[in-house]
Amino acid sequence: MFGLSEIAIVLIIAAVVIGAKKLPDLVRSAGKSARILKAEARALKEDDGTGEGPAQQPRVIRGETVDRPDR
Repeated sequence: MFGLSEIAIVLIIAAVVIGAKKLPDLVRSAGKSARILKAEARALKEDDGTGEGPAQQPRVIRGETVDRPDR
């Protein structure tokens, strides 16, 4: 995939463009976002939809139809 030299070049360019002071915070927030994304994907995968059904039955509300003016 990528060699060590390519990764080093990308990191050097990122340090120059973003700034050496903000780079650790950026990497930390990217890692946190990746962990959250993995956790949500795992939760969706585990949720197989075998629940007991909806908590309440849908209600039918009867009423009259009102003509609306064109938008």
